[in-house]
Amino acid sequence: MTLKQGRNNTTYQILSINIDLKLERRLEALGLTEGTLITILNNDKKGALTAKFRGTRFALGKRIADNIEVKEADA
Repeated sequence: MTLKQGRNNTTYQILSINIDLKLERRLEALGLTEGTLITILNNDKKGALTAKFRGTRFALGKRIADNIEVKEADA
């Protein structure tokens, strides 16, 4: 599933990021890499998504969130 399909207040593990290399490198610099745990704080399904990873809140646009493959994190 993609990050954009995720539910609020749920933690996911990043499986892959399938976006252009320049943007992928920028996300890596922020700490968003394969295996990272990310919690969706607000996903209104229409636009940007607010998420928390590595202790910081980020807003991710729909195009970015649609290109991040995730799975629900083990409890």
